[in-house]
Amino acid sequence: MAQPRPDRLITALDIGSWKVSALIAERGDEGQLNVLGTGQRESKGVRRGYIADMDATERSVREAVEQAERIAGTNIEDVWVSFSAGGLVSNLASVEVELGGHRVEQEDIDNLLAHGRNAIDPEGRMVLHAQPTLYTLDGLKGVKKPLGLHADTLGVDIHVVAADGSPVRNLDLCVRSAHLEVKSIIASPVATGMACLSEEERELGVALVEIGAGLTNVSLFAGSMLVGLASIPFGSADITDDIASAFGTRRQQAERMKCFYGSATTSPRDNHDMIEVAPISSEDDAGEGGRITRAQLISVIRQRLDHLVGEISRELKELGFTGPVGRQVVLTGGGAELKGLVDYMQGALGRAVRLGRPRGLNGLPEAHSGTGFATLAGLIHYAASDPLDLRATGSHQMVTRTVGGGLVKRLMAAFRYGY
Repeated sequence: MAQPRPDRLITALDIGSWKVSALIAERGDEGQLNVLGTGQRESKGVRRGYIADMDATERSVREAVEQAERIAGTNIEDVWVSFSAGGLVSNLASVEVELGGHRVEQEDIDNLLAHGRNAIDPEGRMVLHAQPTLYTLDGLKGVKKPLGLHADTLGVDIHVVAADGSPVRNLDLCVRSAHLEVKSIIASPVATGMACLSEEERELGVALVEIGAGLTNVSLFAGSMLVGLASIPFGSADITDDIASAFGTRRQQAERMKCFYGSATTSPRDNHDMIEVAPISSEDDAGEGGRITRAQLISVIRQRLDHLVGEISRELKELGFTGPVGRQVVLTGGGAELKGLVDYMQGALGRAVRLGRPRGLNGLPEAHSGTGFATLAGLIHYAASDPLDLRATGSHQMVTRTVGGGLVKRLMAAFRYGY
């Protein structure tokens, strides 16, 4: 088998609260993305998306990447890393220049983007993305290619995603400590949206709900860009902890019970199906575990889900996701694999809900094709798209000043404009 070309390799690294996963892909001659190798290790140093134990996280990163390298038969030097912790914000910065009615030249666009770079002010946070989206010609919004058109004024909206600086720096340091170069740190919702949302969905408007182990991210897309973000500080691992606490068993056993027997919906059989519960005491203890009905297990799961969906619904309303029932919610993340969750969310939110699985990668192993790997696949898509970014050049994201209050209003106006 021919050796992959280094200049065509893309390596994604997703560091979550439950697992650390890596994926190596190669760009083909016709632009296709071929998976060469994947790796996964348990995450022991991350809490709610934040690095809590540098050494443990570094070890998981190194082992996951080495596993992917062995399968791919190649060594990699740099990675695209996801960031999913709280503190992410999404804003729009709008700039405009006078043209005097002449044709738009590339020099005019370059000058506009230079002005736009100076307009980025995300309240002292670290900029992860600063990408020009749609242009405006004489007040006409939604222009994708202004080059060659005549206009008196040319404007552009710049999509800015920023995060608290310290957690991003900790993530960067952890990966570099594993002897890997960080190509870029990507906001998890940006990557996930590229993996499991269609272009039309992102254009018309959709809510993406990513249920991770320790964190649930709610994001809105419209006009082909991310226009709203919110984080809820609990996820599927909290359901596991609830089960372990309620029935006096280990987390590992509780996770197994959730995956094999758990559900978000109920049926008449649940009161009759019995589940063995291993005791939390040591294996050599003479005591025997108890038995519970499946209905009891589902009752514990539903208590946490009811609270989580209430928080999701509240965040969607605050982000402006109201109006026609037809607006769709896409459910992804490892927690989305719970049986019956789509039907439950559909009824609770009153919206059309579907699962968002990664797509567009050739040779993706079945074990990595579930909703829990959408962010990992999205990092590959993001890197392959070679997006234009107005951040300061170099490997470090830039930190700037403050945001004017009007930007938030323009952000929500942009979301509603997508409808």
